[in-house]
Amino acid sequence: MVDNGIEQSQAATEPRRKRIPKTIAVIHADYCTGCEACIAVCPVDCIALLETNLRVKGVDAWCEVDLDRCIGCGFCVRVPKKRDDPYELKICPWDAIEMVPAELLPQAITKIGGPASYAAENQPRLLAAAQRVAAARAAQ
Repeated sequence: MVDNGIEQSQAATEPRRKRIPKTIAVIHADYCTGCEACIAVCPVDCIALLETNLRVKGVDAWCEVDLDRCIGCGFCVRVPKKRDDPYELKICPWDAIEMVPAELLPQAITKIGGPASYAAENQPRLLAAAQRVAAARAAQ
């Protein structure tokens, strides 16, 4: 099976980075509409649009973060502001993205939601990736 252009067996064995970030982006599929605003600003292209054939507006597409590639920059959540600027520019208009501490990633992954068929098929893969990242962060 291929995930974001990389075979899963290869993704599980290859170290992606030397240091694990303190926080990782998690997109809650129940809130995401698939507007792709986060995809446009991600500097490492770790966010992918997932689509289904449910043909239900707002449920047919949503975004997912490749947990092994996320660098924790937070650009998908908001644009960094200057200290003297009181306004914050949010990227996700639906507040569907949360920056989660790497150690708590497995718990956050169990709550991302989405269609039942998506959750049943992808929960083990996402949970395994979250556990890998959390373990690597704990080992640092």
